[in-house]
Amino acid sequence: MGVDMDSGANMNEAATRELADKYRRLREDLQSMGRVIVAFSAGVDSTLLLKVSIDTLGRDNVLAVTGVSPSLAQRELAAVKELAGQIGAHLELIETTEMDDPKYTANSTQRCYFCKLDLFGKLRALGRERGYGVVLNGLNVDDTGDFRPGTKAGKELAVRSPLLEAGLTKAQVRELSRELGLPTWQKPALACLASRIPYGSPVTIQSLKQVELGEEFLYGKGFSGLRVRHHGKVARIEVQVEDMGRLLADPLRGEVIARMKELGFTYVTVDLQGFRSGSGNEVIVARE
Repeated sequence: MGVDMDSGANMNEAATRELADKYRRLREDLQSMGRVIVAFSAGVDSTLLLKVSIDTLGRDNVLAVTGVSPSLAQRELAAVKELAGQIGAHLELIETTEMDDPKYTANSTQRCYFCKLDLFGKLRALGRERGYGVVLNGLNVDDTGDFRPGTKAGKELAVRSPLLEAGLTKAQVRELSRELGLPTWQKPALACLASRIPYGSPVTIQSLKQVELGEEFLYGKGFSGLRVRHHGKVARIEVQVEDMGRLLADPLRGEVIARMKELGFTYVTVDLQGFRSGSGNEVIVARE
């Protein structure tokens, strides 16, 4: 591996001194935190954070915690367990209760705030109970340019963002993940299932399950980087632009239509703009 774990000075030809400096700063910041809880989603950011936290503080000083609710796809829950095992992390699964909060299920543009308030509150309480002084999340520099109301909840509850504090961009997170041998370095962006439901449309157990099963079907057909957006009776499918031809070719096209209708959708559409993380926020930009 091309990273010098002590000085960060010896990087392979694909890395830069800037990245080495940020990596060193990340480890120095973590070293000062003692015992930490990492909010773990198995995405590229939280996986890197968990790996570096364990490398820096030692396995017994780091606890990976994942919130489990209907908005977490079973596919991602399986990834959480698998990755935590590969990294050698202590993992705890906790039940979150955002679906019991009418402010969350009403699905306003502040939905993520109420979700993270619930999650981080539970992580803080767990930390106090188990002797972990700091709760960490995987925010990076690029996340500050996106609409993320959940960051407000993190600030209110004193959650630290070491990747952001070290100045790491998403591209640098991926490069450092590659250097450290993490299988997530090319993993597409993650988002909870509720993000597939337009703001203003209630989040329900049924709609989340429709989304999850629709996406699982498409994953099973070999697609990656995809979303099934839930618009009531309409399923709006996003896949990579280069995958559209295959999606629209028979017999797969007919199979997709049949499966979406089995799940309760009346109409099945394909978004010609293709897959893009956070497309649900485009309505917010359009209003401004």
